Amino acid sequence: MESHKKILGILYIVSGILQMITLVIVSLFLTSFLPFIASEVEPDATWVMELVGTLVPGIIWGIIILFSIPSVIGGVSLLQGKSWALTLLLVMGCFKLFSFPIGTALGVYTIWVYAESNKKSAAS
Repeated sequence: MESHKKILGILYIVSGILQMITLVIVSLFLTSFLPFIASEVEPDATWVMELVGTLVPGIIWGIIILFSIPSVIGGVSLLQGKSWALTLLLVMGCFKLFSFPIGTALGVYTIWVYAESNKKSAAS
C-alpha cells in the first residue's frame, strides 16, 4: 500500500503544478488580451469590461489557492508520511472527480487508496 501512496503523492504534486502553470498562463493571456477587447467596446459598456478585467484574474487566482496549492501540499506531505495528508488528498480527489477524464481517474484512484488504507488499519 505504501507504493500506492507514493504514486498518489507524486500524481498530486504533478497535477497541482500543471494546474498552477496552466492557470497562470491563462491569467496572463487574459490580462494582456482584455484591454484590446475593452478598447473595442462601446463607451457605455466599458464598466462591464472593467468588471470582467478584475473578476477573471481574481477567480483564476482563487482556484489556484483553493485547489492547486493544497494538492501540492498534500502530495508532498503524503510522501513525507504525514497522517493527515491522505485525508486532505481525499477531499481534493472528490473535487477532482468533476475534472473529466484525468481528474476523474485521479479522484477514483485517491478514493481507492484511501479505502484500502483504512481497511488495513482497521484490520490491525
